[in-house]
Amino acid sequence: MNFYYWLGYHFSRLAGQLFFRFRVIHRERMIHKGPAILAMNHESYLDPLLAGTTCDRAIYFLARRTLLDTPLLGWLLPKLNVIPVNQEGVDRSAIKALIRALKAGNGVLVFPEGSRTLDGNLQPAEPGLGLVIAKTLAPVVPMRIFGAHEALPRGGDGLHFVPITIVIGEPIFFNVADLAPAGKNLYQRLSERVMAAIAALRLE
Repeated sequence: MNFYYWLGYHFSRLAGQLFFRFRVIHRERMIHKGPAILAMNHESYLDPLLAGTTCDRAIYFLARRTLLDTPLLGWLLPKLNVIPVNQEGVDRSAIKALIRALKAGNGVLVFPEGSRTLDGNLQPAEPGLGLVIAKTLAPVVPMRIFGAHEALPRGGDGLHFVPITIVIGEPIFFNVADLAPAGKNLYQRLSERVMAAIAALRLE
């Protein structure tokens, strides 16, 4: 971790515990070495900050390209391993950056749904995650966050200090056989497999 990532990591852990009684269930399932995709449902802007604390190493994140337009965030976010993404259509440059990060042995956080939920319910998976899986065969750690929508809902009335929990599922390991049959629905099928694993996770 560089200094800025280290600072953000420990600030997120402390803030999570102080304000949201944040906890992680089954932290032992996390992959801490080698390429790994952390795949989690997307409830609020708090999600990347808290998801990053589940892993003992620096990981890479996607964030809206427009966030980097401001001078401060444009300087800071790249130091926090943020990969800018254009949310209008498929951003191939962002996907290629994720693939490069994985092939270099890093961990990356991906939201299979693509955007934050409006009502707190899980959304259908988008094919982008499946594309990354097909190109790298990186193992996927399914994760589900609970409480973040209540804490900071999309289009809501501000921040609420309610408990937030992330449940980590058993890693999914892919091989060449998982890419058959090939076809235009391959990426969607892989994404849906991961989304089903996320949906199966429950608070204990």
